Amino acid sequence: MRRLLFILLSLPSFAGGLEQLKGFLAQTQAFTASFQQTVTQKGGKQQHAGGTVAIQRPGKFDWRYVKPYEQRVVGDGKQLWIYDPDLNQVTRKQLDRALGDSPAALLAGSNDLEKSYRLGELGKRDDLEWIEATPLNRDSGFEKVRIGFKDAQPMAMELADSFGQTTSIRFSGVTRNPKLSAGQFQFVPPKGADVVSAD
Repeated sequence: MRRLLFILLSLPSFAGGLEQLKGFLAQTQAFTASFQQTVTQKGGKQQHAGGTVAIQRPGKFDWRYVKPYEQRVVGDGKQLWIYDPDLNQVTRKQLDRALGDSPAALLAGSNDLEKSYRLGELGKRDDLEWIEATPLNRDSGFEKVRIGFKDAQPMAMELADSFGQTTSIRFSGVTRNPKLSAGQFQFVPPKGADVVSAD
C-alpha cells in the first residue's frame, strides 16, 4: 500500500489548464493525432472535416484534411504552405502569420506563448481543463483560442474569429514524442501547381 501511494505521489500532477499547458510545452517536442473538425457559421450552418496532424516543435507541422476534401497545410519552420489538390494550387506565406490558417501553428509554437497571447483559466468542462488564449496581434485571424487539456495533452481546441464563426476540433489517437521524419515537414510544390504568395 505504501509503495502504491509513493508511485501515485511520484506521478506528475497537472491541476488547472495553465499548468497542463506548461506540462505540454515542457514535455512535448513532437505530437501526432487524428482530428475531427466542425466549423459553425454565424447563422448556425455547420461544416465537418477530418484528418491527421503531426507537429514537431518549434514551428513545424503537417495538418492534413482527408474528408470531405483533401488539403494539406505544412509549416516548415519559416514558411506556411497550403496545398489544394483539387485546384492544384499552393498558397505560401510567412509562418508567423499562420494561426488564422492552421490551429497547429499555436501548438507548434515556442514555449514563450505569453509573448503572443494573453492566457487565462476557463476551468473544467467535458472532463477537460480549459485555457483561453487571446492573440495580442489583432491580425492573427482569430479573436480567441480555447484549448482543452487532459494529462498535459491537448485534446480539444475551439477558435472564434471576428466574423462570428467558431471552429471546434477534437483530437483522438494522440501520441506524444513519436519519431518523425524531417522530410515530413518539407513541402515542394507539385509540378505544374499554381503557387501564390500571400505575403
